[in-house]
This record gives sequence, C-alpha cells and structure tokens, in this order.
Amino acid sequence: MEWLDFSLKLPVTDPTWIFLLVLLIILFAPILLTKLRIPHIIGMILAGLAIGEHGFNILVRDSSFELFGKVGVYYIMFLAGLEMNMADFKKNRGKAVALGLLAFIIPISIGMVTNVLLLKYSLITSILLASMYASHTLVAYPIVIRYGISRQRSVSIAVGGTAVTDTLTLLVLAVISGVFKGESGGLFWLWLIVRFIVLGIVLTYAIPRIGRWFFRRYDDGVMQYIFVLALVFLGAGLMELIGMEGILGAFLVGLLLNRLIPHVSPLMSHLEFVGNALFIPYFLIGVGMLIDVHAIFGEGDALKVAGVMIVVALVGKWIASWLTQKIYRMSVLERELMFGLSNAQAAATLAAVLVGYQIILPDGSRLLNEDVLNGTVLLILVTCIVSSFTTERAARRMAMDEAAPEEEEDRRQTPEKILIPIANPATIDYLMNLALVIRDPKQKDNLVALNVINDHTSSDRLEQQGKRHLERAAKITASAGVQLSCISRYDLNIAAGITHTARENNVTDVIIGLHYKVNIVDSFFGMLTENLLKGLHREVMVARFLMPINTLRRIIVAVPPKAEYEAGFGKWVEHFCRMGGTLGCRVHFFANEQTTRYLQALVGKKYGGTLTEFSRLDDWGDLLLLTGQVNYDHLLVVVSARRGSISYDSSLEKLPGQLGKYFTNNSLIVVYPDQLGDPQEVISFSNPQGIGGSQPYEKVGRWFYKWFKSNDK
Repeated sequence: MEWLDFSLKLPVTDPTWIFLLVLLIILFAPILLTKLRIPHIIGMILAGLAIGEHGFNILVRDSSFELFGKVGVYYIMFLAGLEMNMADFKKNRGKAVALGLLAFIIPISIGMVTNVLLLKYSLITSILLASMYASHTLVAYPIVIRYGISRQRSVSIAVGGTAVTDTLTLLVLAVISGVFKGESGGLFWLWLIVRFIVLGIVLTYAIPRIGRWFFRRYDDGVMQYIFVLALVFLGAGLMELIGMEGILGAFLVGLLLNRLIPHVSPLMSHLEFVGNALFIPYFLIGVGMLIDVHAIFGEGDALKVAGVMIVVALVGKWIASWLTQKIYRMSVLERELMFGLSNAQAAATLAAVLVGYQIILPDGSRLLNEDVLNGTVLLILVTCIVSSFTTERAARRMAMDEAAPEEEEDRRQTPEKILIPIANPATIDYLMNLALVIRDPKQKDNLVALNVINDHTSSDRLEQQGKRHLERAAKITASAGVQLSCISRYDLNIAAGITHTARENNVTDVIIGLHYKVNIVDSFFGMLTENLLKGLHREVMVARFLMPINTLRRIIVAVPPKAEYEAGFGKWVEHFCRMGGTLGCRVHFFANEQTTRYLQALVGKKYGGTLTEFSRLDDWGDLLLLTGQVNYDHLLVVVSARRGSISYDSSLEKLPGQLGKYFTNNSLIVVYPDQLGDPQEVISFSNPQGIGGSQPYEKVGRWFYKWFKSNDK
C-alpha cells in the first residue's frame, strides 16, 4: 500500500479541487491585476479563458458553472435594481427611457444593414444578430459600487436604460424563437406583451407587501437573506415561464425591494458581500471559459464576423450615449460613464446567440452558425474590457470630483460623532439602525456606543451584561460595514455618565430610547431624558420604534414656529432628509407659513434628491390635527425645544400628554435641536437646583388669569 497515491489528470473533475481552483482565482486575480492596473472583471474573464477547455484545459465548464453563472448574472441585475436611487430615477426616467430607446434603435438599425450587406445573412438572421448588438449587461456595475457613486444621475439613467434596452431585445428574441417554434401565428405578439404586463403588475403589487410583512416579523439576518434570494429566483422563474429572460425578473425584484433594503443596512452588506465574493466572479469566469481563441483565429469567417459585431456594438452604444448627453445637456464625464455601463455584452447576448444556435432551419443549417457563436464570445470579451476600463476611469474621476468640495466643506464643519447610550436590550437594534441611516457615510468612526454603570448599583453581573449589549451593538454595525467605538464607564448616574462621555468625546448628537413608564406618576420622557436635556446643548433624539426602520413608508415631521432660528435647524433637517433618501420614503413637513419657506429653501438647495412634501400646521398647540396624517407604518418626528430657547413655547408643555394620548401606536422620534453656548438651567430661589418644569410663579400667574377671566364672565 502506497502512503501517497497522487496522479494529476486534466481536466480536474473532483468537486473539491474545482471549487478550490475557482476560489484561488477569485482571491489572487484581483491582487495580481491591481498591480497591472487592469480592472478585476477582466481578470476573471481572462482567468476563465486560461483554465477552460480552449485554454490549458484545467477545468471543464460543467453544471456548477451553469448554476453559479446564472445566479451571478441574476445577482448583477438584482443589485442594479436594488442600488438604484429611486427618487433620482423618477426624476430622470425620461432620460433613462431615451437612452434605452436610442441604445436599442441605433445598434439594431446599423446592425441590420451591415449584417445583410457585409456578412450576407438573411433578414431574420440579421435581425436576431442585430438585436444582440443592442442588448447589454451591467458587468461593470460592481466598479460603480466600489467607488460609491451608484446613486449618481448618470448611473441611474444607465441602469434604467438597461431595463428598457434588454426588454426590447428579449422581446425580439422571444418573437423570433416563437416563429420557429410555430407560435407566431394569431395573437402571439399581443399575448406575449399582455403576459409580460400582467406579471409585472402582479409582482409590483405582491412583492413589496410580502417583503414588508416578512421583515416586520423576522429580524434574523440569515432568514432575511434567504428570503430575498428566494424572491429573486421567483421573479426570474416567473419571467422565464411567460417566455422572457429571467434577468428582467431579477431586475424587477431589485426595484421592488429597493425601499425595504436600505443602502446602509446589514442586509444590503450581506447581499453585496456574497454576490461580489462568489456568484458574480463565478459568472465572469464561466464567460471566459466560452472563448475559443483557436476557432476565432482559425479557418472560417469568425474573425470577420467578430470584427463587424464589435465595431457596430461599440459605435452604436457610443452614439446613443452621445445623443443622450447632447439632448439633455449633460457633462462629458456623465456621457463617458453611461457609455461604459451600457456597452458590455454578456447575459442577454449569450441568451440570444444560444437560442439562435439551437434553432435548426429547414435546410439543416443553424439560424446562427459557429462563426457567430465564436464571434459573440470575442464580442463579449472586447466589450467587457472596454466597458471595464471606461467605467473605471469615469467612476474614479467622478468620485474625486464629488469628494473634493465635500472635503473642503467638512473642514469647515465640526466632525460628526453620534453617541448611542445602550441599556435596554429591546431597543439596541432600532437605536443602532437609526444611527446607521442618519449618519454621514463619508465620515469614519462617527458612531459611539456607551454603557453606563451606576456606582451605587455596580456589580459583576451588570458589567458583564453591559459588555454583551456593546458586543451586540458592534455586531449590528459591523454587518453593515461600519466601525463602532464602544465605551463602558462608571458614574454617579446614567445621565451624568452620558453627559460626561459626550463632552469628553466631542459628541455632536445623542440618540436614546424613549422611557417606558413603570407607574402612573412616572413622566412620559422620564428623569433620564429630562436631566440629559438640562446637561447637554447638543442635538438629542428620543426614539421609539414599533416596527423595523426599513419597513417605514413615510416620515411625518412636525415643526414648531421659529424653529428656523435655532442653531441646530440645518442639522436635523439634514438627518431626516438623509434618512428619507436612504429608506426611499417621502419626508412630509408640517409647519407654519414662515417656517415652511425656510424649509423649502434649505431642502431645495441641499437635498433636492429627497422626496419631500410640505403642508401647513398653524395651530402647533394641538397635535391632534396630525392624527389623520400619521398611519401605523409612518414615523412621526416632533421637533421640540429646550426651555429658554428661541422656538420654545408654553404649548410644548402639553407635548408629552398629547403624544402619550394620541400616538401610542406610532413609531416616534422627539428631537431637541442644538443650542448655542452651554446648557442654561433655570435657577430661582424657590428652585436652586434648576429643576425643569413650570416655575411656581408661572402656575400662580396662570391661576390668577383664569380666576379674573371667570369673574368677568
């Protein structure tokens, strides 16, 4: 018996070694190509070419590449829909449709002429081949994600245009396929379009409701990920069932889940991580394995066919991007990014050529012959290379241009630092998720979690419990790719610990959970909140959420008169506009006429991409007027004020009672904006401690006023 029985046989067929080789390629290809300044996507395709049966024959393109490749292309389209800025897309949907139509009409028109005149193909073959020039796949989209510009206008236009172009291309494919399957008679065209529209309506109605129901009931990260992936394949499978390609279904599911999966959420981080680490590279390696260099450069017209296909596809897409730029007066950089994203041929092109290759004509020949098949693979390689290089260059320049003014503005502002005191395990999740959606994503290390242990009640049990709470908070932010600083300290009481920590760490904002009343004499906010407001002049948010943040459908903001004169006015407006943009929901401001003018000017100048609405609220003293506006899945934000501030009014004393009476079944945030200077407590001879609440002489004055008024009557 031999101790080591090892024999190398190519191609490798053992699943363990196949998966290991693929993982090694995914690991080392980016490391090597980064030094050569070649985009990672190209590395994956070239690696597939090298290890495939037409290269060194190390691996065979088996069923695993078919499976993971299909998941990968679905993932690309799904992430494109998920990452899209829906507010910006709605604003630019006309531009997206224009780019999509131009990117379809121009390449298919040029392609039909060249296919007939230069390649001497029949009319139907020329139409199908020309439709392949028109389609494109967002292969370079991961580059856009890496540079953090996925919400730029030009990216939204390119992604929306992709949906239009691929839909039209796949309709052409379905019709031609139906012609040769004998399904073109009668109302085939009409029924195909009707099925597509009906399925779109059904998915649009069902998926957001199912998703919102699921996310409200189950908060486990693994369950949420599996649920989302199941919806992606459900949409893709149903789309294939009606005769269309599954990539359209995956893209549509991404659009429909866009509002339920915030860009900064742990679930989004999980989706991007798995896709970019495994499924998308697998797809790209599989594309490379299709390339047969020997057939392309051997006998036949494959090289000529490939040359015509490449020139027509690139020229057609460039003309479409150029016309879109000129029509809508966009910048050259935006044109370059649209061209980079819209010229890569992959998924829809492969679908078209494989369908055409499998169709046998009456004379025994194929609708698309081997020359077209090999030329298509070379087309995919060249267009992916051009797309990757173009997108890489444009995305880098756009990210640099976007960062330069912001860095200059950041130097003029105080660095953001948000403090989240943690005590109640029931509130940790929503407090941390609230911090994630309002934080400035361009600043690092701007979240601080705090656990305060009272000196009088300290014990080993409380200390260990506090450490577990901090670890849980850190796990939430880490899953979203955000770093969290954790602090545990002893102090005289909780409020003092929060105040001292805020001053020592230059905290700009504090987020705390709403106090739960334990008896009838307990106040609505509790002593902790009241003492904290007296000791801090920074913005304080008191939050209570009855459902996950990502399932909220609208943010209702009640703003008191003269709120625009407070030092922290711009900050809280920025926080809730950022929150609305991240969640993809509308922010509805209620204020008097003067304050509304200030709000409209500020929002229009800095946060035009956020969906906003403005309504009049003249009688601030009675929040009962808002009960008809706030539904169970809305977030009510009440902007309050500290005693002695400019916007403080005696009607704010009724606020706790009104919130406790009218809005017990609503998610709620009460905001106390920044104040200039240090906190100033009201001190008098009768109240030397400066304890909050109405002073005795104020109550006596109101009593005399009511008494005289009743006597006059």
